[in-house]
Amino acid sequence: MERSSDKKRPQKTAAPRPPLPEVDILALNEEGIGVGRLGNREVWVSGALPGEKILFAVEHKGQRRIVGTLKRILQPHPERIPAPCPHARVCQGCPLLVLPYPAQLRFKEERVGNAMKRHPSLAALPIEPILPAPSPLGYRTSAKLVFAKERGRVSLGLYRRGSHDVVDIGACPLHHPLLNRVVAVVKEEVERQNIFVYDENKGRGLLRYLLVRVAPDSARAMVTFVTAERNFRELIHLGKWLQRKVPEVVSVHQNINPKAGNLILGRETLKLFGYPSLTTTVGAIRLRISPTSFFQVNHDQAAAIYALTRRWAALSTEENAIDLYCGIGGIALHLARDAGFVLGIESVEEAVRNARDNAAMNDLQNCIFRAGDAALLMADLVGETPSGGVLTLNPPRGGCDRRVLEAAAKTAPRTLIYVSCDPETLARDLDVLSDLGFRAVTAQPVDMFPQTSHVETVVKLTPKTKR
Repeated sequence: MERSSDKKRPQKTAAPRPPLPEVDILALNEEGIGVGRLGNREVWVSGALPGEKILFAVEHKGQRRIVGTLKRILQPHPERIPAPCPHARVCQGCPLLVLPYPAQLRFKEERVGNAMKRHPSLAALPIEPILPAPSPLGYRTSAKLVFAKERGRVSLGLYRRGSHDVVDIGACPLHHPLLNRVVAVVKEEVERQNIFVYDENKGRGLLRYLLVRVAPDSARAMVTFVTAERNFRELIHLGKWLQRKVPEVVSVHQNINPKAGNLILGRETLKLFGYPSLTTTVGAIRLRISPTSFFQVNHDQAAAIYALTRRWAALSTEENAIDLYCGIGGIALHLARDAGFVLGIESVEEAVRNARDNAAMNDLQNCIFRAGDAALLMADLVGETPSGGVLTLNPPRGGCDRRVLEAAAKTAPRTLIYVSCDPETLARDLDVLSDLGFRAVTAQPVDMFPQTSHVETVVKLTPKTKR
């Protein structure tokens, strides 16, 4: 007799997957992401290039936009090259990595030009050919990476676009080789020592972020562990093993950030061992950089911008200069080599302390640095400082508050130099400065961030009428 258990059960067949949507990529947006159109929605796909026909997977669908992941290229861009990174499609941090470098430069020149053309006051602004980077790969001398751990394996990388999933980027081709060595050893030691990695969902754990800075001229590195709480025993043990395996690490710090959210750094930073800062040479100036101070990731191009700013300023010892958003003093100290006096203004107190130390280290005694709100400090200066001389602006990506631009114009500089990392906010502010009596004379794009859509631009302005 046949038992019921011996009967063959009907097999369930999986429902067929719907076909992947197809789209033609029409352009790159300001972030370097490929843009197409399906019906009344834009389609954004990182890694896709104009002129390509692609298949993509839908990540997010909104009323006006679909965000997708590139799955297959049906018709490639004629200049497309293989990405020199196995994580390129997942990481999405370098959307231009599949374009030859000359094509990347053309895209960035066009981006700067298009931003200026949106404002009638800038339509005739001469834009010089972009200044290419000497090294399109291996140029990044600093990185901020997030820790994650799954099934005993530690990841160090970046958040995937639009999510809090961590993409382990491995040996990133944009990073300085020493930086990649540090990252590899930290991952290895955190796993070996079984150190508790922070879990964002549970709000528990120790290690949150890793900050690495490299001085390429001396091949030395500074490392900062961002943790959810104070911890000396495990971090000193980790740091000692790191230094044993990578002797170029000369400085190890701990930053404590117990707060949930996207802010990387907390208020307290402790030196665990080694030097309190990293010393490097950029252009004609030696600089000390503290663990949490901002500094450009591309030393070669930072030096080029400093040299250009100094040349355009053409200061004499009878003239003064004001450097707004001076950071640790890179531009101000280059100007101080020619000027009678330079005032640097910066809101971050630690950066101001660095700037003062850097002035002393370079034996430049004609500099003063003040910490505070740029608009308020500039308003106090109006009437106190003689007109003429040079004023430089190097604001964050969001550009300048109108109050800052108005106060800058009232100091009546003979030359105003604006250094920007965002063409759109730069164009907006140049248009305001035009209303305030200044004419943009020339613009010089600089490729500070090869393989990405970002572009730095330096603009020289003069008064429309002699004062």
